[in-house]
Amino acid sequence: MISDNSLYGPLDDPAADAGYREHPPRVGFFTDTSICIGCKACEVACKEWNLVPDDGFDLLGMSFDNTGMLGANSWRHVAFIEQERPLGGQDTGLLGLPTGPSGSQASADAAESALLQDEQRGGRLGTRPVNLGMPSFELPGANTGTEGRTEFRWLMSSDVCKHCTHAGCLDVCPTGALFRTEFGTVVVQQDICNGCGYCVSACPYGVIDRREGDGRAWKCTLCYDRLRDGLEPACAKACPTDSIQFGPLDELRERAARRVDQLHDLGVTEARLYGHDPEDGVGGDGAFFLLLDEPEVYGLPPDPVVPTRDLPNMWRYAGLAASAFLAAAVSAFARRG
Repeated sequence: MISDNSLYGPLDDPAADAGYREHPPRVGFFTDTSICIGCKACEVACKEWNLVPDDGFDLLGMSFDNTGMLGANSWRHVAFIEQERPLGGQDTGLLGLPTGPSGSQASADAAESALLQDEQRGGRLGTRPVNLGMPSFELPGANTGTEGRTEFRWLMSSDVCKHCTHAGCLDVCPTGALFRTEFGTVVVQQDICNGCGYCVSACPYGVIDRREGDGRAWKCTLCYDRLRDGLEPACAKACPTDSIQFGPLDELRERAARRVDQLHDLGVTEARLYGHDPEDGVGGDGAFFLLLDEPEVYGLPPDPVVPTRDLPNMWRYAGLAASAFLAAAVSAFARRG
């Protein structure tokens, strides 16, 4: 199996780095958390398609979050974050859901069209209710308008393996169980995994986990079997709001940048992208996010760095030290002679 032999160069093409001379465009996920409704359709679709076992469905004392974190039996995790801050204009007067295939231009055009219709109805830029792609609703007993609403808001986000450009899990796997696919994604081969757990500690996001009673490592494959048949991943297919968008990574990055600009123009100044930058500590993620708060709020590291990024320099310094030691030994023996 072809392994990832990249030494962390600037090339944002992990499939080529892994030795694929001809390969399809790199694909991935763009998750727009501003339109996630926490329905967990992605979690269910992932488990159903990949035959991921039941993980206990324990409410964990964390409101509606019954999975808690990514793990061997949770390849998708929908986070529910309750914040003590006003809902403001971020969930009133919202328009209909975008339509079209996941990550399609039709979906993006539908969202932009809805915003134009909102403005034509009399909305004022920066002060009108912000369209986050959800239908409007009224909390029981609440008054009309944001001034009478409960003083909290939900942040929801579907987390997943990031399929890093520079993947530490690939670097440390001693058996070759982890490999880079022709789509630029990272997959674990369970029939080769020996359960050593090196990949678990090498992941800067804490994604990979060993299954209890099994011992082997498991994580999202970005539905590699579906990709090879020309299908989109099950989670993106099931997402009713198009929060999880799938497609060529370059196109998703461009669309995400436009979405952030759109939200900033509408007064949602806290909107920002996470994991999209090829110059970050992991070379950019194959699965990146639009967030409405700091990464730490969502349980994401603010500045992830692949733990093995310094390996080439470490080996170089070790070689220099060994050469110096050998030279000193030869010199000592020469003087004795």
